[in-house]
This record gives sequence, structure tokens and C-alpha cells, in this order.
Amino acid sequence: MIQRVPEPELMDDVDQVAAYGAADFNAGDDHTLSLILSLVRDTASGAPPRRVIDLGCGPGNITLRLSDAFPESEVIGVDGAAAMLHLARARAATMDHPPRFMQCPLQQLVESDLVNTADLIVSNSLLHHLHQPDLLWALTSSLAVHGCRVLHRDLRRPFSVSELDRLQRTYLPGAPAVLIQDFRASLAAAFEPDEVTAQLKRAGLNGLRVEAEDDRYLVVSGLVD
Repeated sequence: MIQRVPEPELMDDVDQVAAYGAADFNAGDDHTLSLILSLVRDTASGAPPRRVIDLGCGPGNITLRLSDAFPESEVIGVDGAAAMLHLARARAATMDHPPRFMQCPLQQLVESDLVNTADLIVSNSLLHHLHQPDLLWALTSSLAVHGCRVLHRDLRRPFSVSELDRLQRTYLPGAPAVLIQDFRASLAAAFEPDEVTAQLKRAGLNGLRVEAEDDRYLVVSGLVD
């Protein structure tokens, strides 16, 4: 079994930002949005959220989609990487209902005015970046109002190097070298569903559940009670 190898928490390298900005993640991002929309439809009588927080929003792929999906909601994207947020703000400049982007280390959010204000909290490919994964669950608890809807989607760690090789050949056969390197590092840094279940138990987030998705993802979703 592959042992977890953490990777850098921030993605602020110029080449990384350029590669991610040019890459086509539409299929995965659209799928993540569909999971979020299904969660909203199936909970709280389908009422739209008042405040949405997208943690580790990067260049805003999900944040921008959330603003379009919930035009009456306040949507906030949070990230610690200035270069990623520069790209996110540029993308949002022509929107009728742009989200708000906030540069802030996630560790400092527990001291912000966002505490106990969110009724939808999401992240996409954030958990594997965290050296201390319990931070995500502490933040989820701190930022949420009672009954807050939550959906965190991330990679999950393969069981072997050969499986990691297969995933890279299958999903990034001809990608730029920086994306291949990051994909492999992200898979090695990711968590297994049982590990995330233990994290949720420690955090007391009994209303959240972990499910494996296809051959490389996991999804954490539910309500903060």
C-alpha cells in the first residue's frame, strides 16, 4: 500500500497557475457542481443557500459556477495563493453576479467574520493539499450554521504504484509535464475513505458521510448538525 506523501499546501508557482488556467477541467467541474446542486435540491426543502463558501477555490472554477447557479446567494471563494486568485478575479470580471474572492490562509478563517455564517460549504481537490487534514473539518464546523450543507470532493490515494501509473496514463496521457507531475503528487498525497471517515469521527461531524467515486475520487457530503 502506498504511504501518504504530503505535497505543498499552496499552488502559487507561475508555471502551475498558467497550466491550470489553460487546462480543460470542465467535465470534472461540471460533475462537482451537479453533486452540489443535487445536495441542495435534496435538503432544506431545496431552499437556495444564503452564503456559500468555496474553500481552496484556486482559479475559481467551481466558485464561478456556483455564482451562476445561485444568483441570489453570496458566494465567497477563499484561497491562500495570490496568483490563483488573480486569475479567478480576472475570470469573474465580466460576470453579472461575480463571487467575492478572499486571500487568506485557511488557518486564519477561524478568526474571520465568516465564522458561523455559511449554509453551504464546498471544496474541490483541497483535502489532499492539507498537511493537517483535521483543519478542513474544524473549519467546516466553525464556518457552518446549523443544518449547513457540505460537499467536499477530492482524489483518493491508490493502493499501489502500478495503479497510480495506470491512472496517470488513463486520465493525463498527453498533458503538460507540470500537470502530470502534480497529478501524481496529488494522488500520493490523497486520503483513503477509511482515513477520512476517521477524521470526521474525530471532528464530531456525524452528519457527513464518505463515498468512493469511480476509480480515483471520494466525496464527503451531508449536513452539519
